[in-house]
Amino acid sequence: MSGRGGPMRMAGPPQKSVDFLPSAKRLLRRMGPDLPRLVLVLVLAVASVGLNVTGPKLLGRATDFVVATAFRGQPLDRDGLRDVVLQAVAVYVGSAVLAYVQGVLLNRVVQRTVFRLRADVEATIHRLPLSHVDSTPRGELLSRVTNDIDNISQSLQQTVSQALVSVLTVIGVVAMMFTISWELALLALVAIPLTLGIVVVIAKRSQPLFVNQWRETGQLNAQIEEAFTGHDVVTAFGRREEVRDRFAAKNAELYTASSGAQFLSGTIMPSTMLVGNLVYVAVAVVGATMVTGGTLTIGGVQAFVQYSRQFTQPLAQLGSMANLLQSGVASAERVFELLDAPTMSPDPVDGPKPSGPGRIEFQHVSFRYSPEKPLIEDLSFVAEPGHTVAIVGPTGAGKTTLVNLLLRYYELDAGRILLDGVDVATMSRADLRSRAAIVLQDTWLFQGTIAENIAYARPSASEEDVLEAARAASVDTVVQTLPDGFQTLVDDDAGRISAGEKQLITIARAYLAKPHVLVLDEATSSVDTRTERVVQHAMAVLRADRTSLVIAHRLSTIRDADLILVMESGRVVEQGRHVDLVGAGGPYARLHDAQFSGAAAEVE
Repeated sequence: MSGRGGPMRMAGPPQKSVDFLPSAKRLLRRMGPDLPRLVLVLVLAVASVGLNVTGPKLLGRATDFVVATAFRGQPLDRDGLRDVVLQAVAVYVGSAVLAYVQGVLLNRVVQRTVFRLRADVEATIHRLPLSHVDSTPRGELLSRVTNDIDNISQSLQQTVSQALVSVLTVIGVVAMMFTISWELALLALVAIPLTLGIVVVIAKRSQPLFVNQWRETGQLNAQIEEAFTGHDVVTAFGRREEVRDRFAAKNAELYTASSGAQFLSGTIMPSTMLVGNLVYVAVAVVGATMVTGGTLTIGGVQAFVQYSRQFTQPLAQLGSMANLLQSGVASAERVFELLDAPTMSPDPVDGPKPSGPGRIEFQHVSFRYSPEKPLIEDLSFVAEPGHTVAIVGPTGAGKTTLVNLLLRYYELDAGRILLDGVDVATMSRADLRSRAAIVLQDTWLFQGTIAENIAYARPSASEEDVLEAARAASVDTVVQTLPDGFQTLVDDDAGRISAGEKQLITIARAYLAKPHVLVLDEATSSVDTRTERVVQHAMAVLRADRTSLVIAHRLSTIRDADLILVMESGRVVEQGRHVDLVGAGGPYARLHDAQFSGAAAEVE
């Protein structure tokens, strides 16, 4: 409810590079609450990798037993060979069991981290000011809450465990290499700086592409959401081809961004594999010369070759994970932007709670949506308890903005708004809004039954309370025509019921809330004349003994208002009762003549 005309569009920011490490560190820090589990995961991973890297050396000893028998004529030490083979089997089985337990624990840590992240995003959305929500396409916001968080979950799930094991494997293998031959170990270590250099160079180029990929995804989702929401309008005006063309163009942009990111990051894996294979060949050649020179046994070479493969494989895996990590960090950056967005000022602790009947007073209120464009300047008026105050004026005069300010959807630039003598800025938003109910021009029904939609205002309401609200708003007459009565399923599309019937349900919802303050914002502007009479009757019942603010274009709906405020350019230019304002010949009289003379001309 912005009161500022049509929907706003937020242009996508220019493509920029995301600093990979700070974003990745921030994402990993969110695992902090599970630190004890992470420590246990690390211990299990170290134990698992430690057992796994001893396997090749044991198998090398087994090879030496066989070589000694085949080439040196020594009798085969069957007991020794059996013991070595059993040790190798036990080592690999133990390593697998520990790796399984470690994987299960780490999976829980990742899922709990994503669970907390999703909860924090949900809480942040509820603290965002209406200005932020107004300026962000809903599809873009939904994409961050769903697609980006899901991508973070998948990236963490697939990379954290593998990255941990790969790093530990590299460390363990290097240590075992030095126990066999320090010369060959130094030769193998050449692969580390080469691999890291390849990863860093490619990652710097591909990271902006991943950021752009997920930005394009959000923009595409916003476009799809808008097209589906306005499907009836698109169809009515024959714009389906244009919508399809816009989708095709945006889809092509997403394809270009995604394919570029995936292609560039996909070169990491083959590049690191090439380095690993070159090192593997070098180790094999140098190791063979050392065997012929008698400085290394065949079993030692066999073990070292296995270690060389174990050494280069995790390096290649780390390289291949770079694209997943970059994609996850790009999504994390978008989520962190949402978490870091300015939120509403915190509610005062133990703020005052008004206990009066609903007296509203605006004292020298000033407000503007943008600093360079004033809207409301030095506005003052009083709505007495139980009275109906109607607010009229041309589009853009600031009528709906008054409601936004009263309920603290936006904060004042100057002045005060008092509810029963209490400054609303000192109240908690929950207390303030619990004393008010709103019936908007654009009705909204949630997916559920008619009874559930009415009870949304007060979930603890009894069935009799719901029926009372339905009767007061004339919903019972609508329900009688439906086969399932109050249990009829509806949603915001509400194809089974008309716009006027939807409006009656929202009026019943407001009635059930038992508010002190009632806001009716163009509540009859979208219904026909016959339905308008029913809706007006329901609203009259709803307004009884309540302070009501009625925003209306149809002056026929506010003839009986206790006070009419005529606004122009954010100022009250005239106020009084209907009869007095018509006789005054001022702005209200001109509005009145324009409406009713036009209606008379149509009748003629």
